[in-house]
Amino acid sequence: MNGEPLCILLVEDNPDHAELAMRNLDDGKLANRIFHVEDGEAALDFLNHRGVYADPGEYPRPHLILLDLRLPKVDGIEVLKAVKASEELKAIPVVILTTSAAERDLAQAYQNYANSYLTKPVDFDSFSELLRDMGFYWLAWNKRPW
Repeated sequence: MNGEPLCILLVEDNPDHAELAMRNLDDGKLANRIFHVEDGEAALDFLNHRGVYADPGEYPRPHLILLDLRLPKVDGIEVLKAVKASEELKAIPVVILTTSAAERDLAQAYQNYANSYLTKPVDFDSFSELLRDMGFYWLAWNKRPW
């Protein structure tokens, strides 16, 4: 990583879920920067340095994307497809973090090359533990080529 700050992009439209996720990731000191966008269109703009996210110095490519499925404007599966179809983006791990435990959603996520699929627990402590463990795995223990 060459001392590069670790960055997470959280794509989550529910403000309560976003706040809880950011608080837990920040408390765990798992990333130097956590960026949050509320819809799929903003996620694609962020990842492709378009519009308000045009400055790659201010909005660097994340090392991990946490992606909800049910999003306004562009849904999570469409964001996932775009990321995995891009030569520049496809190596970024995409973890689906959603309330849906539907088999159809799970299958569709993996068919489109999601790196992991996590269902959000309903209680605070379990959700906090999930985020902490997930963060350690993807940002500390998992080996990346960059």
